[in-house]
Amino acid sequence: MGTRVAKPGKVCGSIQAPASKSALQRAIACAILARGMSHIEASPVCSDARAAIIIAKELGAKVKEEKGILEIKGSPLFHKDAKGKLATTSQKVCYPGLKNNGFQPCLPLVLPCGESGLCMRMFSPIVALLDREVELRGEASLSSRPMNMVEDSLKSLGISCISRGGVQPIRIQGPLHPLKSRIDALGSSQFITGLLMALPLLDGDSELIVDNLVSSGYLDLTIEICAEFGVEIKRNANGAGFWIPGNQVYKATDLIIEGDWSAGAFLAVGAAIAGSEEGLEIHGLHQDSTQPDRAIVDVLTEAGAQVQFKGSDCIVRASALAPFDFDATNCPDLFPPLVAMAAAIQGRSCIRGTKRLLSKESNRSVALCKTFRKLGVDVTLQNDAMYIVGGSIHGATVESYGDHRIAMAASIAALVASGEVSIEGAECVSKSWPGFFDDLSSIVVS
Repeated sequence: MGTRVAKPGKVCGSIQAPASKSALQRAIACAILARGMSHIEASPVCSDARAAIIIAKELGAKVKEEKGILEIKGSPLFHKDAKGKLATTSQKVCYPGLKNNGFQPCLPLVLPCGESGLCMRMFSPIVALLDREVELRGEASLSSRPMNMVEDSLKSLGISCISRGGVQPIRIQGPLHPLKSRIDALGSSQFITGLLMALPLLDGDSELIVDNLVSSGYLDLTIEICAEFGVEIKRNANGAGFWIPGNQVYKATDLIIEGDWSAGAFLAVGAAIAGSEEGLEIHGLHQDSTQPDRAIVDVLTEAGAQVQFKGSDCIVRASALAPFDFDATNCPDLFPPLVAMAAAIQGRSCIRGTKRLLSKESNRSVALCKTFRKLGVDVTLQNDAMYIVGGSIHGATVESYGDHRIAMAASIAALVASGEVSIEGAECVSKSWPGFFDDLSSIVVS
């Protein structure tokens, strides 16, 4: 794909939101743990979800993909034997060599996570169920993303875990045991997601209190997906405590993945800043979704856009927009579409929570500043906030910084720019939405 050129235009018509990346990866993880064959309907399958599929296969699950449906037969590694124990996983694979009486040291099971931070953090406590050494590896942008929360958390739970100075690869040796523990989220809910998925399979109940929890809504999504597979996780009223009954079984299920609010936010912003009178109808964005990025509706409404729901469709119409002030600490993936929206609004907007952007595919706060300054927008960082003085966007050539959401944000800003915006490294959108540019083109008229 290389460089893509985004042009000014009006947004109208209707479009299907892509399947939720966050929900799909969680559903794949649950299907791996389940007995029987699950059918998961989702389209498109982005590269992050494909990383989860590769992990499923490496863990012994059977996966077939046909016509937008994933068939996943759960891995026997996570099935209990007649004594209620997880199937033995202690067999080691050794290869002929010259040392140790003719054999090299036994090698760990290697799980490639691609560029998916969620895969690496979520599957770490899941593979800690196994009584064998497992290594999780990443590539490209994931190579430098912090994984200290995985190492520190697993060690605090008595699990052997070794990283390379807080980044991948990560080597883990289980098995995990039922726990009554207090744990620090350390800036991410993704490890907690995997832990909540793993604990129900243990032979006793667990209790968990999470300190410094961020993006709490993603744990509601985790609990919701687990419930689809017949597993119960209880969360207390203040949201920081969890009770997880043990001796549960994940049951295969058929599931349709809802639309992705993280991706849909770009469409909604595009309609708000460059929409026609009839507006844009976005299919598959549920009004009652537990996805944290559904908060884009609140910001759009605050800024003056018209948003309404019809069944599972979200309809956004443009109107005179006013500057806004929004705290995105618990939904940091909204930063890029919100910066694009603020850049199109006359006046000074504020988005809070920039500290959450340090461990994304890029240093996202710096990347957003550089990108939008090239587009002629005044963007500054102060303490934990980003300030955007919008109202005038001009054409330019910008970099994606290997970050799918930066590329998408530049494309949306181009809708109201005075000239074309060329985006270098645009292929990175495949991480979450492979057909983004074609889909966007389908709703834009010059």
